[in-house]
This record gives sequence, structure tokens and C-alpha cells, in this order.
Amino acid sequence: MLEQHLQQRSIVLSPVIVSELFSNPGFSEAQRRLIQNLPVLNLQPGFWERAGLTRANLLRRRYRPKLADTLIAQCCIDAAVPLLTRDRDFRPFAQHTGLKLIFPS
Repeated sequence: MLEQHLQQRSIVLSPVIVSELFSNPGFSEAQRRLIQNLPVLNLQPGFWERAGLTRANLLRRRYRPKLADTLIAQCCIDAAVPLLTRDRDFRPFAQHTGLKLIFPS
């Protein structure tokens, strides 16, 4: 599914995802160029405050959301785009914050 979206250029990345991808020491220069040519979501005014409130909401519900996951989720929520992920840690965000998830088959 990811490959299909990459070929169609119908994918956007959150800034945190770009950072996570570039931190992979095994990434080739060609892979880095591919990532650099993809559109990146802009942070909306008030992003950091909303991200903090989103994380606080889940912490009150006894979830333990990682900060990076919260930042990724908030970017997607703000842009009204679904998150393509295999990471089940995003399910509480979908249940309690309106994040839309797409799980590849």
C-alpha cells in the first residue's frame, strides 16, 4: 500500500516521520532523496499546545502515548489526513481524538 501511494505521490509526511526516517543509519542516499521529494505537512498555529492537550487527554485515560506518536497523530489530525501505520500504539488516538487510521493488509 505504501509503495502504491509513493508511486501515485498521494502521500504526505509529518515532520516527525521525516526525522525518524532520516535517523535510520541503513537508509541509502537514494532513499533519502525520495523522502526529501515528498510533501511534508506544515505545523498549524497552536500545534504544540494541541499536541500537549491530546497527550494529556490520553494520559488521563491511563494510556501511555509516546511523545513522538503524539506529534505524528496531531499533525494528521490538524491536516485531516489519515495515518497509514502498522503501529497499534495509535489506536487510542483513533478512539479518543478523531485520528483516522489506515492499517495496511
